[in-house]
Amino acid sequence: MLNNPSNFVFMLSLMSGTVISISSSSWLGMWMGLEMNLLSFIPIINKNGSPYETESAMKYFLVQAMASIMFLIAILISEMIDFSMELYCPYLISSALLMKMGAAPFHFWFPGVMEGISWMNCFILMTWQKIAPFILISYKLMNNMLVMVIFMSTLIGSVGGLNQNSTRKIMAYSSIGHLGWMISAMMISNNLWLIYFMIYSLLNMAVLYLFYNQSMYQLSQAYFIKNNATIKFSMMISMLSLGGLPPFLGFLPKWLVIQGLSLQYSFFMLLFMVMMTLMTLYFYMRVMFSAFMFMSQENKWASNKKSNELIILSMMVSIVGIPITTWMMMY
Repeated sequence: MLNNPSNFVFMLSLMSGTVISISSSSWLGMWMGLEMNLLSFIPIINKNGSPYETESAMKYFLVQAMASIMFLIAILISEMIDFSMELYCPYLISSALLMKMGAAPFHFWFPGVMEGISWMNCFILMTWQKIAPFILISYKLMNNMLVMVIFMSTLIGSVGGLNQNSTRKIMAYSSIGHLGWMISAMMISNNLWLIYFMIYSLLNMAVLYLFYNQSMYQLSQAYFIKNNATIKFSMMISMLSLGGLPPFLGFLPKWLVIQGLSLQYSFFMLLFMVMMTLMTLYFYMRVMFSAFMFMSQENKWASNKKSNELIILSMMVSIVGIPITTWMMMY
C-alpha cells in the first residue's frame, strides 16, 4: 500500500481529511474534510487501473458526490437561506452521512464497490471511512430516524448475505449489519460506540488478513484450503467472533449494547437485532463449512509445517475474549 510516494501522499491526505472533518467547529469545515477524504480514496482504489477497480472507483465517487451535495445543501439551507426549513435540515444531514457510510436504506452502492477492490482497500472502506460520518452523526442524533435505520441495516445485513458466493460481498453485508449495532451503541453513549468500533476493526483486520493470505475471493475456493488445519481453525474462530458468538471477543461489544438497550427498555429492537445476528452467523458458517468438509483429505506431512505467526495471532485476537467475558460474568 505504501510502496510508492503517491500512495503514501494519498493515504496521508485520506487520514488528514478525516481528522479535519472531526475536529472542525463549523459544518462547512466538516464538509471540506469529507471531500478531501473522498478525493484521496479514489486514486487508492484505482491504483492498479483494472476494469473492476475503475468501476468501483466510479460507483464510489458518484454516490459520495451525491451525499456531499445533500450535505452541502442542508448546511446552506440551515445557516444561510431559509430558517423556516431548519427543522428538516438535521434529517437531510443524517441521510447524507448515512449514505456516505453505506447504512441501509442507502446501502445500494456498498457491496458493488467492495466487490471490485483489494482486501486492503476493503478494510479501509469498512473501518476508517466510517469514522467521520459516525462522529458527525453524533452531533445531531435524530433518534426516530436512526431507529428505522437500525432495523433496516440489521435486516438487510443479515438477509443480503444469505445468497452470496463472493467473500467480499459477504463481508460488505456483514459490515451493513454491524452498522446497525454501532448506531445503537452510539445512541446509548459515544464511549460504547468507540469500544464497539475498535473491537470491530480489530476482528475485521484478522478476518481480512486470512482471506488475503489465502487469496480467497469466492466461497468455492475454501475447498482448496487443505494443507493447513491452523488456517481453517483460525478462520472459524475469527468468523464466529466477528458474528458475535460467545465467549469470543466479538460478543463483548454486543453484550454491552444488549445491556444498554435493556436499561432503556428497548426490548423489541433488541430481540429483532439478536434474531438478525443469528442469521448472520449462518452465512459465516457457510464460509467455513466448505473448508471443514475436506479435513480428512489433509496430508499428514503437510499439516505439521510451521504455521504463519500472523495467522495464529489473528486467531488469538478472538480467543482473548474468553477470559474477558468470563471475568465480566464473575463481577
